[in-house]
Amino acid sequence: MSSTPRSITIIHEQILSDDWYSLKKYTVDYQRTDGTHQTFSREVYNKGDGVTVFLYNRAQQSIILTRQFRLPLKIQGDSGVLIETAAGLLEGEDPITRIRAEIEEETGYHIQQVSKIFDAWMSPGAVTEKLHFFIAEYSHHDRINAGGGIVEEGEDIEVLELPFQHAVAMMQRGEINDAKTIMLLQYAIINKLLNTVE
Repeated sequence: MSSTPRSITIIHEQILSDDWYSLKKYTVDYQRTDGTHQTFSREVYNKGDGVTVFLYNRAQQSIILTRQFRLPLKIQGDSGVLIETAAGLLEGEDPITRIRAEIEEETGYHIQQVSKIFDAWMSPGAVTEKLHFFIAEYSHHDRINAGGGIVEEGEDIEVLELPFQHAVAMMQRGEINDAKTIMLLQYAIINKLLNTVE
């Protein structure tokens, strides 16, 4: 892939839906690597950027995950229930402020110290979302409520505290199949945040 800047021009933008988030159709004039130009259309879903966190307790070798209903999974023929790390959209806030709020809303833990580890585009072919990834240690002294999410937003979140090794085994068996959660479990393994069995 050439590093030379190429001409990319959006020549038309059409709003297809602007309800919960926005879905737009773009027509683009794109200069290919061989210098020729091509015009094509793409639909892009804009839901804003998000945050997620790997909550772990080093002393007891455990992690906090959530379990909740996700409609797109059900539509795809799955049960619709997903095990995943706490996460949410920025909603106009900075990533650190938002992830602290999401931790408390979803898991009931009040965590001040969080560490940013990386950003990632989660579905760049069609979705604008960039996800900010964090890690944070928790203890039972940090828990201030039961969590469970915001009822008015339709959230019904079950909080799971799992042994780290058990979560890794679930990932290997395909029982944990959420991308961001797999990425964070792999990060924890690579960086030896918790003990792993060779």
